[in-house]
Amino acid sequence: MRLLEVDAIHTYYGAGHVLHGVSLRVRAGEVVALLGRNGAGKTTVMRSIMGFTPARGGRIVFDGDPIHAWPPHRIVRRGVSIVPQGRRIFAPLSVRENLLIGARGSGWDLARVYHLFPRLEERRDQSAGTLSGGEAQMLAIGRALLTNGRLVLMDEPSEGLAPAVVREVGRVILALKSEQLSILLVEQNYPLALAVADHLYVMNNGRIVWDGTPAALEVAEDIKRRYLGVG
Repeated sequence: MRLLEVDAIHTYYGAGHVLHGVSLRVRAGEVVALLGRNGAGKTTVMRSIMGFTPARGGRIVFDGDPIHAWPPHRIVRRGVSIVPQGRRIFAPLSVRENLLIGARGSGWDLARVYHLFPRLEERRDQSAGTLSGGEAQMLAIGRALLTNGRLVLMDEPSEGLAPAVVREVGRVILALKSEQLSILLVEQNYPLALAVADHLYVMNNGRIVWDGTPAALEVAEDIKRRYLGVG
């Protein structure tokens, strides 16, 4: 079942035309990765889905509802959450307070997040600003899970993290995938994306230039060289 359908969206920053007819799909229980170099338009896709930078053309449908004209708070209530690029945690607040800010619904609760991220339970009373980069990323993921949405958007979750922490991020994504949580992942870490995704899209200059399975991308040498700097 298609949970998210992005159909031919056009998004602008002022007069600047950033996304040019972008289309992608995420099925229920699937991890989909969106790859591309800096400036390709990946984060703008996420912002358009969440309603932060609404698309001016095309449509976005989530679980049967057209959401492209909805405000962000309504999109979150409908079941879409985001782990933003740069984490965007509230440094003066405690870890526990950060987690509870957007908590709603049933399924994911504090105990379950602490089970997934034991370090967060150890740090629950510390201010979030004292966390390491990896711990802050776990906090951002845990906060998104507590909204109890059906789709989580993850924007560059491995950015700036040590290799061991990147592997932990991959483990967490696979654990969430095993629970049938749908994830749209923006990532520049090619090996991580390949390890967790069911389907991949490659972007360049605000357009989708390729899509397919991880196995197909592995042998698409020209695509990897031209658009990902791999190979």
